[in-house]
Amino acid sequence: MPRIKHLIFFIVVLLVLTAAAGCLRRPERTPLPEQRMPRLRIFGQAEPEIPAPINQGRNQEPELRVFIAERNQTRTMKMEEYLMGVVAAEMEPTWPQEALAAQGIIARSFTLQKIAENGGVPARNAHASTDIKEFQAYDASRINDNVRKAVESTRGEVAVYEGQFIRGWFHAYAGPRTASAREGLEFRGPNPPYIKIVDSPAEDVIPAEERDWQASFPLARVRNAVRQIADRDPGAITSVEIAQKGPSGRVTLFRFNDVEVSGPQLRLTLGSTVMRSTFVENVRIEGGSLVMRGSGFGHGVGMCQWGARGLAEDGKSPEEIVQFYYRNVDIVKLWD
Repeated sequence: MPRIKHLIFFIVVLLVLTAAAGCLRRPERTPLPEQRMPRLRIFGQAEPEIPAPINQGRNQEPELRVFIAERNQTRTMKMEEYLMGVVAAEMEPTWPQEALAAQGIIARSFTLQKIAENGGVPARNAHASTDIKEFQAYDASRINDNVRKAVESTRGEVAVYEGQFIRGWFHAYAGPRTASAREGLEFRGPNPPYIKIVDSPAEDVIPAEERDWQASFPLARVRNAVRQIADRDPGAITSVEIAQKGPSGRVTLFRFNDVEVSGPQLRLTLGSTVMRSTFVENVRIEGGSLVMRGSGFGHGVGMCQWGARGLAEDGKSPEEIVQFYYRNVDIVKLWD
């Protein structure tokens, strides 16, 4: 009997150990079918379509007809080749690659948005133009290895909001903070939801002579500018004041005598490289001239280039720089 009891005990122990081993064994899994990973780099929105006039097929780099204004001729070139000339012209080619690459993403987005909206530059029978008044700046002579590497590092990447190319506005220096589209550009439609007012990260990198400005204009010239903008003669100008400011602190309305004019329009009429911005801190009449003092360079909407440099020097990636200025956008790679 003892031997039978020992045998039964041994069999029970063996069954328990076998069951335990089965519980510890990982169950076999049926392999999942191969899934196509989305080609989005940041979030999960659907990618936009490359505009039909330049679409070479899925995942294929587009070709553009570019009007070369200096030669009054049109050239066909690949998108990335064109963008190298844009980035080299719009930003200092020796700046950090991350800043140049962010400029590349924005220039790529700007180009596609304009072509999707109205074909690019239909008056030139072209998709883009090297005339800055018509499209973006372009200067192939300024392209260096730094620019080439920067543009290639973000090849095919664009910024989109809800599946649409963003309006890639940018400027040299925002001053203390960026502007809304209506405030800085008098944009007619509603302010795009991705254009937010953000504090400038450029203060530690921009030289004082680039940061602040002062300009003087003869009152006769100012009178002509006011008449041109308002279609009304203010008379001999004896008084000037800031009549209204926008949410970022930029001047949206000036008042000369009793005539009000738009801040952005006054800047363009007097000269946007002299009256550098509408972030005007002081305006007065002095010795037969209108004297202004302010900060910033450009309309202030979208990406600040000096701020992009500051963010790059702080170790931010090109995509992070773009998303600092254009909130809640996705970065999408459309071609390899």
